[in-house]
Amino acid sequence: MKLNTLPNWLTISRIFSLPVFLVLAYFPSRAFGIAAALVFSAAAITDLLDGYFARKTGQVSEFGMLIDPIADKIIVASALIMLIHLNRVPAWMVALIISREFAVSGLRAYAGSRNVVLPATFPGKLKTTLQILAIIALLVHYPVWGFPFRELGWILFLAAFVATMWSGYTYFRDYARSMKEESGGE
Repeated sequence: MKLNTLPNWLTISRIFSLPVFLVLAYFPSRAFGIAAALVFSAAAITDLLDGYFARKTGQVSEFGMLIDPIADKIIVASALIMLIHLNRVPAWMVALIISREFAVSGLRAYAGSRNVVLPATFPGKLKTTLQILAIIALLVHYPVWGFPFRELGWILFLAAFVATMWSGYTYFRDYARSMKEESGGE
């Protein structure tokens, strides 16, 4: 298995961007918020690019399949925690979002051990998109050229929260359905 591939390096770069992001996100100013949003945006773009290049070049690897979702969860969870530090989102909502991530990851690992595949779903992809957009807007926070990033961020965060809970429910529902089908519908 070849680990030294562009897709794997893009994934690893997301993890390496974390300390820079955390330093920038720590300070509640417009300049630091915009800089943190740019670093976070770059990390989000690498998530799109690593999968694209892995599929296009035939460089999908077990390492990439394992580390990619971990890298995603690390950067998103860290950003959400920093938004609590900046007093821009409620801790209880972040706790539920992060708990959903652990629960679904655990469910997918357990299902995989039973040879049941729980593929990515539309609600899961919607959740990810809304979380990324909400985090970027909430990091910027201050109006830029009159654009109300704080308000937009809060609306997107509420939508992301709903999508996160909904997608978590759909994974558990789909697993329960697959187990019911496997047992003959009893």
